Amino acid sequence: MIHELRVYNCVSGRLPDLVRRFETITLDLWKRHGIRPVAFWTVLIGESNQQLIYLLAWESLAEREKIWSGFMSDPEWISKRAETERNGPIVASISNSILQPTAFSGLK
Repeated sequence: MIHELRVYNCVSGRLPDLVRRFETITLDLWKRHGIRPVAFWTVLIGESNQQLIYLLAWESLAEREKIWSGFMSDPEWISKRAETERNGPIVASISNSILQPTAFSGLK
């Protein structure tokens, strides 16, 4: 099992829009595609309170590539994402890391 840590840096003031999009659109589409979220966070104290951070679980890099590509090219996702951004972009930048657990990790 590997995990993907993704950090979305929102355009100022747009974090509520991103959270709403995940709650009402993204998670349902992910379920259909087989994407397995582990946890989501927003920043209470830190450098920026305009971030959504989340962790995804994958069996392998090959699984990630196949499933993520399918999701990103899903016509429903493309359409609904565009609808949520009709007043401008929500996300300013995204960073992601693929993580593998250490032998002593509680999360495998």
